[in-house]
Amino acid sequence: MGRARIIVIDADQAERARLRDALADRGFDAADVPATAEGTAMVASFEPEGIVAGLEPGAAGGELARSLRAGGPGPALVVAAAPSAMPAVVEALRHGAGGFLFRPVDADQAALVLERALEVRRLQREAALLREQARRRHALVGATPEILQVREVVRRAAPTKATVLVQGENGTGRELVAQSIHEASPRRERPFVRVSCAGVSEALVESALFGHEAGIFPHEPGRWEGRVAAASGGTLFLHEVGSLPPGVQVKLLRLLQHGEYERLGGSATLRADVRVVAASARDLPEEVRAGRFRDDLYYRLSVVSVSLPPLRARKGDIPMLVEHFLELSTRARGKEIRAVSPGALSALYAYDWPGNVRELAAAIDQAVVRCDGREIASQHLSPVLQGAGPEDLGSALIPGATLEEIEREAILRTLEDVGGSTARAAQMLGISVRKIQYKLKEYRGGAGGRRRRPPA
Repeated sequence: MGRARIIVIDADQAERARLRDALADRGFDAADVPATAEGTAMVASFEPEGIVAGLEPGAAGGELARSLRAGGPGPALVVAAAPSAMPAVVEALRHGAGGFLFRPVDADQAALVLERALEVRRLQREAALLREQARRRHALVGATPEILQVREVVRRAAPTKATVLVQGENGTGRELVAQSIHEASPRRERPFVRVSCAGVSEALVESALFGHEAGIFPHEPGRWEGRVAAASGGTLFLHEVGSLPPGVQVKLLRLLQHGEYERLGGSATLRADVRVVAASARDLPEEVRAGRFRDDLYYRLSVVSVSLPPLRARKGDIPMLVEHFLELSTRARGKEIRAVSPGALSALYAYDWPGNVRELAAAIDQAVVRCDGREIASQHLSPVLQGAGPEDLGSALIPGATLEEIEREAILRTLEDVGGSTARAAQMLGISVRKIQYKLKEYRGGAGGRRRRPPA
């Protein structure tokens, strides 16, 4: 391993110096202090990766661990103590210490325990980084009122155990909402398990959810525990719940009401602790009225209801979404693309996005693959997007219209589309925010004539 920085804390000066020198001989960059208070202060300046701290009988091991931030993003902690101080050692371990040593400390053993504690802390930090990256990927990107309302529902629902029903068109981000709820909930350290309810037979979807006993399916001779069991303590996401066959709807209702279920082909009653988030592209109230979906199951699923708008209804979020997907795609593909040209952004704006946010993410990824420079231009977009062209700017673009009238119409129409954001309008039009602000002041003062409304 490299020269990891280590602090040795011990009231016994001779023991402290011996262990410091022994660890230095074994490849550590070691320093020492006589007391915990000094060690805590030294953490900020020396930035150690590990600490070896001596514990006396009756010492507060938990307080030591907390003061040195062993349970958080701080250094790994190994405590050293006589056998008579084991209660303090146990308390320190409970509060995040990564190992312990008996006095008199053997230098080789100390190095080994330290290396293990440092490896555990490294893995913990990597896991925290991965969780943060997952949180960013699962972020609900946007600032329009529609997406802000969705985020508020997620914020309020996440800490609870309430079931959530997410409705919206394909590609609007229903699973993203479910993952956001899971990541913001007390269950985030437990599994997030996805089950597709569409396009399979009743027996197969029942088996996928609740499992099956041995011998039910010839191609699977053994017992299958099912996704409900796999999601124990976590979140079960039911994709396209509106496609559930009637028989499985009854069994799902029992799970939601009583936390009970049975494996397919079995008779033993099993219990489950899962939080259910369901999604559907179908209009479930209409499915209930048509008799295809149980009303009692619908009420159980929709304790909290989220309706995701299509992308065409929140085009003001396109610049933020483009920036988000550009960052994800360039990182994944190892490219250094930093921007999207105003022309390309205008083409993205003009398109209606029948595939919603999912289609936009794919379009940006395709453009990143095609682009060899540092800016995505119109020619890097797919032919469908290149052919979208700018929207008709209305009656100002008639023969004989002045450049001033065309400019005015373009600025005001773009501001309408982006919900009044001068920054996004400036980015789309390829001009400065200051120019837009100046022009708006000019228009309010009556210069440039009265704006003509586009024809219906």
